[in-house]
Amino acid sequence: LAIGLYVLAIPGSAYAAFALDRGLPGAGLAVAIEAPYWVVFVGLSGFLVMLFPDGTLPSRRWRPFAWVCGLGLGALYVVTLLSKQSVENYGLPLRNPLAPRGGDLGTGPLGLTVVFAIVSLLGGAWALVRRFRGNSDPVRRAQLRWLAWGGAIVAVAYVSLFVLAALVPEGSTAEEIGSGLIVTSFAIIPIAIGIAVLRYRLYDIDLVIRKTIVFAVVAAFIAIVYVGLVVGVGAALGTRTSPALSAAAAAIVALVFQPVRSRAARLADRVVYGQRATPYEVLANFSERVGETYAAEDVLERMARVVGEGVGARRAEVWLRLGDRDRLAAIWPVDAERSSTPEANDAVFPVEHQGAVLGSLAVTAPANDPLTPAKRSLVTHLAAQAGLVLHNVRLTEELRARLDDLRAAQKRLVAAQDQERKRIERNIHDGAQQQLVALAVRLGLTDQLIDRDPAKAHESIAQLKAETQTALEDLRNLARGIYPPLLADEGLGAALEAQARRATLPVETDVRLERRLAPEVEAAVYFSCLESLQNVAKYAGATAARVLVEQADGVVTFEVADDGAGFDPGAKGYGTGLQGIADRLGALDGTLEVRSEPERGTVVRGRVPVAHADA
Repeated sequence: LAIGLYVLAIPGSAYAAFALDRGLPGAGLAVAIEAPYWVVFVGLSGFLVMLFPDGTLPSRRWRPFAWVCGLGLGALYVVTLLSKQSVENYGLPLRNPLAPRGGDLGTGPLGLTVVFAIVSLLGGAWALVRRFRGNSDPVRRAQLRWLAWGGAIVAVAYVSLFVLAALVPEGSTAEEIGSGLIVTSFAIIPIAIGIAVLRYRLYDIDLVIRKTIVFAVVAAFIAIVYVGLVVGVGAALGTRTSPALSAAAAAIVALVFQPVRSRAARLADRVVYGQRATPYEVLANFSERVGETYAAEDVLERMARVVGEGVGARRAEVWLRLGDRDRLAAIWPVDAERSSTPEANDAVFPVEHQGAVLGSLAVTAPANDPLTPAKRSLVTHLAAQAGLVLHNVRLTEELRARLDDLRAAQKRLVAAQDQERKRIERNIHDGAQQQLVALAVRLGLTDQLIDRDPAKAHESIAQLKAETQTALEDLRNLARGIYPPLLADEGLGAALEAQARRATLPVETDVRLERRLAPEVEAAVYFSCLESLQNVAKYAGATAARVLVEQADGVVTFEVADDGAGFDPGAKGYGTGLQGIADRLGALDGTLEVRSEPERGTVVRGRVPVAHADA
């Protein structure tokens, strides 16, 4: 405003020439007032750039710099205003009436204070660069880019003027043209600011434009009605001042004022905000789009787009609730800055299905087009329609997670099977196979002794029997690791009792089964209990353990409890052994639960449906 108002002082030199020609007073004072106008124009242009676009400095650290520049520009203005030379430069036979009578301030103070004008311009340019580099908002960067472009043109123009001044004689036509172009180039800065304001909607300019359009349309309508009736019809009837015509015009305006105003508001909205569908159209479009068959991600992206475009939002997000946390599933526009939580937006609208909250629609509106009650009602209706969509999406997500867990379990089971196969091969090769090879060699030697030394042959046969029995025991022990014969012959109770007797600590077993279980279920429960007992012996530091197996309500349940040191399952998670138990039970649609606390012991509990345990 200061830059614009000072334009009123520019005609001072023109008045001075006119006053000298006509002998009017105040010629010297008019030139003296005009002389320092460039200080306001140039110096405050630096501040204009420094404060753009929100009227604040880049940071608090800039305050001393701004104060120094402001005081320096004030000093430069005063020095120029009181300098004799500033009036003499106009080439008119005038003296500065404001200059000190005892002498002149000289060129020293003038040259010293001119530095502040240059520094303010450079400071504004650096502030613009700092804001541009430190801002990630694409709209704000576009606003700053326009002003940077205008400032760069002005800077290049000034450098060109200095080069031109060094190459051409002082006072030449080229220098005058160059100086005129430089002064004119300053207009680029307000033009760039105007584009930034209008194009990127700074300072709520949309509201100003919208209200102006509405006011202009309504005012034009009223004027047309009055002119048409009072002037047109009155002229035709020869009664322009008829009160009846004025009353008729007022009645017509009163009757159609609200419809005209509504149409003007819609016209203004279209001009300012672009084409926007009515709430009915938004709801119909939403139902049509989500009713089609798309991938889950596509449906949510379309949902966010319909919500954002329907209410003119700056950002629209679709959040999906999985468990006790919310996950951002879609955002519109896709390059918008993502929120950390739904509550980080202006408004959050929960999405429910059959009483359960499945997620939410979050909306952030621009400052110049806030969420009105009508827009909130529209998003609420959209959220009501989105319930079934989010329900299907969440089922898909849960199914994917389940499939991922199953694939991981399958990989672990295959890896465990390969490892077990290699262990069996190694044990057979190192144990039973070597014994059988030795037996075969000894049998051949014994066959040769039968005719030559029958007594020694009988002694060798007795040794072969003993070694054969040893090989059989080794094979039985190896078979117990694959599928214990006792489990196959007598069932789960006998097999667990046998393992309890071999344990390194007292183990109590309690097996309550109505009948024999299917072999795969018996094997799963047996090896799960065996793995749990091995964990107790290795890690628990327990003095006793208890194994309980029971069948009730269509489910076979086993429980292995100890009085050991315990641990925090949430912090440590499942180890290899517990994960193997979970995978083994999961293959039969079973589940595993581990309850433990430090110094409170551990309980490993597994469940398998009876549908997989029929005898």
